[in-house]
Parts: sequence; C-alpha cells; structure tokens
Amino acid sequence: MAHEIESIAYQGATPWHGLGIQVDEATGLDTQRFIQAAGLDWAVERVPVVTEDRQEATNGYAAIRRTTDSKVLGVVGPKYIPLQNEKAFEWFEPFLAAGTASLHTAGSLRGGSRVWVLAKLTGDPLVIKGNDVVEKYLLLAHAHDGSLAIRVGFTPIRVVCANTLALARNNEASKLIRVKHTKSTGSSLLAIRDTIDAINAEFNATAEQYRLLASTDINQNDVYKYIKLVFDIEERKDEETGELSLTHQANKLVEDVTARIFEGIGKDVAGVRGTLWGAYNGVTEYLSYGRGRSQDGRLNSLWFGEGANLNQKALDVAVELATV
Repeated sequence: MAHEIESIAYQGATPWHGLGIQVDEATGLDTQRFIQAAGLDWAVERVPVVTEDRQEATNGYAAIRRTTDSKVLGVVGPKYIPLQNEKAFEWFEPFLAAGTASLHTAGSLRGGSRVWVLAKLTGDPLVIKGNDVVEKYLLLAHAHDGSLAIRVGFTPIRVVCANTLALARNNEASKLIRVKHTKSTGSSLLAIRDTIDAINAEFNATAEQYRLLASTDINQNDVYKYIKLVFDIEERKDEETGELSLTHQANKLVEDVTARIFEGIGKDVAGVRGTLWGAYNGVTEYLSYGRGRSQDGRLNSLWFGEGANLNQKALDVAVELATV
C-alpha cells in the first residue's frame, strides 16, 4: 500500500511510523533548514476553476495548485486563502528564539494536501507516576485542499511508547484552536501566539487527569466494560440460546486492545498495569500502532480524523469511570 506520508523530517529518535529524514538539534532551531529537510519548501497558488467545454468560471471556486510541480491539491471556495508552508513555520520562530521550543517533526500527508509542524516544548515533562512521563508538544496543522481549518494547540506524547495522547477538554480553551483559511488568518495566528502561554495550564489539568487514572485500579471485567464503551460495542443475543455474544470482528478488537492493556508497551512501568491509566494507554497504543492498514494512515487519523476523536473519547470514558 502506498504511504500517506509524502515527506517528513524529524529530530531525535525515529518516529513510530519509521519514515523520514533525521535532522540535528541545530536544524530544530532553524525554520528554513527544517522546512527544506521536511520537503516542504514549496508554495501553493489559487487557480480559477472553469468548465471544460465553455471555459466558464465557476463562481469563484479555485484549484489549489503546488507551484513546484503544478500538482492540484484540492478545490476550494471563494473565501479560502491558503496558508503557505513558510508562514506556518514562521509562526514558531518566537518560541525558537526564546528557547521555549524546538522543531521536532514536520511533513506532508496525502500528496501534500495536509501539512503539520510539531514543536517540542522545553522544560520538565509531566510526571504521571514513577518513571512514566509525558512530553509537551505544540502542533500546527492545516490542509491545502480546504478539508480542514488551521489547527493550533498542545499535544501530549507519552515518552515510553510515543503514543499521541488526548488533551483534557473540559473547557473551550483546552481544545485545539481552529482558524479558518481567510484574509484574517495572519492576525488570528498572532492572537493565538499572544494567549497560548495561558493555555499551557491545560497541560497541568490534563496531567491531573492522567494521575487520577493511574491511581484507579481495575480488573478484567472493568477492562471489558471500558473497551465496549469506548468503541460502542454491543453484545447481540442469540435467537436460539438467548446467550449474549460479540461479533467475530468485535471480539478480535476486544482481544487486541485487552492484550495491549495488560501486556503492551510500557505496561512494565511500575503502577501502570491494572489501572485505568494502563487501560487508557492500551487504547492509545491500539490507535497508534494497531488500528487501520498503515502506520502513516494511523498518524493521519490520530491528528486529523476519527482516531483523534476515539483518543479523546477513551480519555473521557476513563475519567468518568474513575470518578463514579
């Protein structure tokens, strides 16, 4: 199967999808060098969409075309203003200059239609329990095909297994901020930069949720209940025997996730196995490594699609179970 990742550069250890070009620490502080290493040193342009037979304009709709190879990345409406890759990287420059962040991973998915930049924040990681820690990252992601608004926000990643975790979303401030691709995009991003330090407090709120999960013990029956709630699995009643059972597909899913909860990556860390924190991380491990057909497809889903929603639901359900 073809990779969804078109290009990628990363600093530090090889990402879990195993693709990309590794860069040094100095490149992590230089937006121009990083954008070149990531294969994102290209721009896009709006090209009017016209009918083939009469060459008539289509009410302001335009194709977003990459200037380097004339590849069409998508068709957008009249108000759509593309965010150039260079501008996306420039947004991080004040953080790099202040020494509060370093570019960590950047790349494009789906032939260049989706682009992301991930910066690692400096300072101490969040300690959940013992040696189990979570690093703090800043994510900017957007789509050149008009399918996504610009997203800016914090993303926690568990060090022991590189699982992309969900961030607490108990209020609007903690969500990934979305900015429409319009003429006001530049000023909107500047406004986000001015207030993002305040949002950093959400990391601490999230860490408290994680610690709550780590202090809540569960058994096999609790795990089964948790998985069913997260993935909306319902048992069906056999018409002849009246017994309840799962479909073959649902049973395979439960077995896979259960194995990751009790024996997956990082479960040997003291205080993880047998807790809701271990159960939640078993689900995130499944979403990061097991779900779907390809590793880069899972990355796309975790940051842009259904995987992100399931990841958040897994955290919400775990916290709810811990507080009942």
